[in-house]
Amino acid sequence: MDNKEKTLHVLGLSGGKDSAALAMYMRDNYPDLDIQYYFTDTGKELPEVIDFVNKLAGYVGKIVDPYEEVYTSNREKKDFDYHLRKHKNYLPSPQARWCTIQMKLVPFEKWINLKMEKEGYTKVISYVGIRADEPSREGFLTNTINSEYLTIKMPFREDGLNREDVFDILKKADCFADDEEVVSYRQLFVNQKTGEPKDPTDDEIEELMVSLVKQRNEDNNNRSNVSTELLRKIVEAKDSGKPGYYGWRSRSGCTFCFYQQKIEWLRLKEIYPEAFEEAKNYEKTVEEARADGTFYWLGKGTPLSSLESPERKAQIEQHHLKKFERLKKKLDRRRPNLLQIKVKVIDTDVMDDIYDEVEGGGACVTCYK
Repeated sequence: MDNKEKTLHVLGLSGGKDSAALAMYMRDNYPDLDIQYYFTDTGKELPEVIDFVNKLAGYVGKIVDPYEEVYTSNREKKDFDYHLRKHKNYLPSPQARWCTIQMKLVPFEKWINLKMEKEGYTKVISYVGIRADEPSREGFLTNTINSEYLTIKMPFREDGLNREDVFDILKKADCFADDEEVVSYRQLFVNQKTGEPKDPTDDEIEELMVSLVKQRNEDNNNRSNVSTELLRKIVEAKDSGKPGYYGWRSRSGCTFCFYQQKIEWLRLKEIYPEAFEEAKNYEKTVEEARADGTFYWLGKGTPLSSLESPERKAQIEQHHLKKFERLKKKLDRRRPNLLQIKVKVIDTDVMDDIYDEVEGGGACVTCYK
């Protein structure tokens, strides 16, 4: 009898920076490993997340969706509303994260079990993008794939890579080099007559952003109302190799992820107003469907509609800016070497620090990593 073990290597992509950088890192440093990359699309992901995953496929190769592998004959199981009905109209929350379980972990379990059953795998190694500079975390185990079969490996932690290393990997990969907005932005930094590098003025950058906002509005039938200030952050994020949402939001995931800060909900409303309205409608649907109370994404007594008044919007923005400036001063004081180059601090890179939370703010590693 042949007792030789057959190992399946898998790496899950969330659409976030760490799992993306890890996929690139493994592809570049361990090319002989036959790693199967997967991304579970919940159907409620940010458009920028889907765009990023598609670009990653050009770098690492094929990316499969466990849903497509498991539920090919029942597409309803991929629908958030289907699972909402199954959970008796209880929307997911930090206390009941059924969205991650049902829409990501269960498909992963079924996919792995299917491959073990049909392809003869006896062991599974899952690579997780937990870094050396993070608090101690563990990769996830599941109900049917346990430590007897599944080994979690954290190459970044093992190799001593931190957040800056992740940003460096993304920058070097330059997945958005062919993005039209990035191409236009980079042209500002080159003298078009001599080909020499140059520093554009703020007026030149603002002029470009006005043009790009106009183009976005035309492409989206004026449904978006993104400001030039926010669009510049989005373009600069892509210019640094990160997906565009890192210009306005600190993590990937569903549009209505309940781990967003209020400032991120406001930005969602600005960039994707239809997604914001959908999140409001879920609150209303649950209110009408349940007689035992109302669910709000932001917590008790705080419906999303409470963010919409100009006064409340200004209050949230001012509060965020105040906390951000306070953090920047703290970071500056930590730099002992006065000759050290001052690093530009972006609020989305330190959102959890701004609000005194551990990285991820308690969010599911499966969703935002």
